[in-house]
Amino acid sequence: MMKFAFPVLFSFAALSHAEAQESDSGRIAPDEVYEVAPGLGQYTDDVLFGRVWPGEALAPRDRSLVVLSALISMGQTGPVGSHTRIGLENGLTPAEIGEIATHLAFYAGWPYAIAAVYEMHEVFQNQGVEMPVDADGTPLELNSEAEAARQREMSEGITATVPQLADATNEVLFDDLWRRPTLSTRDRSLVTIASLAATGKAEQLPAYLNRALDNGLTPAEAKEAIHHLAYYSGWPNAVSAVPVLEEVLSARETAETSANITVVPSTNAETTTGGEDNFTGVAEVSQRFSAPQPARLGGGVVSFEASARTAWHTHPLGQTLYITDGCGWVQSEGETVQEVKPGDIVVIPPNTPHWHGASASDDMTHLAISEAQDGSSVTWMELVTDEEYAQGDSAESKCNV
Repeated sequence: MMKFAFPVLFSFAALSHAEAQESDSGRIAPDEVYEVAPGLGQYTDDVLFGRVWPGEALAPRDRSLVVLSALISMGQTGPVGSHTRIGLENGLTPAEIGEIATHLAFYAGWPYAIAAVYEMHEVFQNQGVEMPVDADGTPLELNSEAEAARQREMSEGITATVPQLADATNEVLFDDLWRRPTLSTRDRSLVTIASLAATGKAEQLPAYLNRALDNGLTPAEAKEAIHHLAYYSGWPNAVSAVPVLEEVLSARETAETSANITVVPSTNAETTTGGEDNFTGVAEVSQRFSAPQPARLGGGVVSFEASARTAWHTHPLGQTLYITDGCGWVQSEGETVQEVKPGDIVVIPPNTPHWHGASASDDMTHLAISEAQDGSSVTWMELVTDEEYAQGDSAESKCNV
């Protein structure tokens, strides 16, 4: 009895908008739904099938891929038969529909996949559809860079703890299942994303979202897939996937933006004079630069006239100086002043109070490089007194050697 009731109860969920217009009532939701939950009937007709399914952001075939994947992964076997029928109408082949179940056996589990196959089989029989034959075409090629990254990540976790799972992941999932030609890598990615999002496994989405986007799924299609899933797996699962999708898209946009080499001519460099609160004497800062997010690197060229120096200061992640011209002094708190010359590299540890500048008799120029932490790369302190600076006169001379 239940086997019969499920298709009757859920068959409306597979009707297309056009089919609804041809029905006697002009509605998709059955009369029973309107009698018991009229609000649900109205939302079904006006929102789910009036707006979502006809939406142009995702092709009908892709929507069927998403919904079938979600239903199988959630163990909602009842509607699988109806959505198998509408999937055929939307352009999925019997072989592709069967391959969805094959793929999801690994991502949702064998019991859910086998249960779904019985529903698919019944539809194929009733509609006289020729049963699919397993594909024996040339295995698909996977993205070599993505595969290398996946294996590196797995070796840091799964391999050390459960090596047999790592072996099966490499040999069965990615060297066999993902290379089966019945579904394209794009379609497999969409099936996997739908499965993970529908079952609340947002933490595993980043790798598969990137794989999907690499394989041809567009950002607009990825967004619409999550939107469509909300109606079948519930709002909480869909909403949980949104921050993950946002982070993935943002990171990819940043990477694409910074993909081209940027050359800033020295003639275009803006030069500023160091302020009196942070410098003593004349110091000019030019050639400022900062790497695009998510990198935190930044710096600039600082030129000191003789006797000019910074105030005491620290850097949360340290600083590196490369002396390019002249003769300078550098001192860390509690240590003696050291003299530096062109070609010297000065490595300053994180959160170490220090100062640097020109010697008393020579100008000095250096390139300064540091990383920001929480948006800040330096903490300024008090100015270096003349008495503190005069300690440089006792420094071992390197500039005149």
